[in-house]
Amino acid sequence: MSSPAATMSTLMDAIEFVRAHSDLQPRAGIVLGSGLGAFASRIDDAVRIPYAEIPGFHAPAAEGHAGQLVLGRAGDAPVACLAGRIHQYEGHSAQDVVFGVRLLGLLGVKDLVLTNAAGSINPSNQPGSLVLIADHINMQGTNPLIGPNLDELGPRFPDMTEAYPAELRGLAREAGLRVGLHLSEGVYMALLGPSFETPAEIRAFRALGADLVGMSTVPEVIAANHMGLRCLGISCVTNLAAGLSASKLSHQEVLDTGNQVREQFEALLLTLLPMLGQRR
Repeated sequence: MSSPAATMSTLMDAIEFVRAHSDLQPRAGIVLGSGLGAFASRIDDAVRIPYAEIPGFHAPAAEGHAGQLVLGRAGDAPVACLAGRIHQYEGHSAQDVVFGVRLLGLLGVKDLVLTNAAGSINPSNQPGSLVLIADHINMQGTNPLIGPNLDELGPRFPDMTEAYPAELRGLAREAGLRVGLHLSEGVYMALLGPSFETPAEIRAFRALGADLVGMSTVPEVIAANHMGLRCLGISCVTNLAAGLSASKLSHQEVLDTGNQVREQFEALLLTLLPMLGQRR
């Protein structure tokens, strides 16, 4: 097991590397999930750094994840964007999965928007819907804070009562109305993957109170809250979960739906990110 000092040393090496490429001071950050990475092309004055070049960072293998840190501006707001993420189902540890989020926090990000593709357990959220995450259920069987605590980043036992602050969800709803979107809310359940869920599992998850299901985001939110970052989660519903439609599930469907909602999704983010930048 890596020591806290070694882990912090790697993070500091990563910060030094990024700062050699850009002196931008981002206040808002964003993580782009499956099929949603095209937004990175809308960032102005962008500096793009492949994950594989950053000390300690791993490149994603899943299709639809570019694997670039993008530093630039969304409107007038300085932003840091993770264009793609790595997943535990690729063989990475939970600590590896949250490396990028910790990097964003050390770069100065205070408000973090995390996006993902999700299956809908709640039939009222149809494919193509954008849903705000109000809370989550961690069914991945692990936690990125396991092991020695990194005291430089946060406390041993961080509170998760308001992992997705109501204030940020309110700003997102306001931004949605400005671009003609009504954003509903739901509870996101994170599973390990990479297999999709069975119909029996979906029935069980519905009984537990989940509205959305996916394979990411929760470890990042835990690590971000540990650092004191405020998180806003946005799920793009790409399919109805197993047993709720006659169709079999596929990753291609995830990518196709992300492309279909691209204009709405990008309009929402281009409106929202400057609002987050003005909040502080």
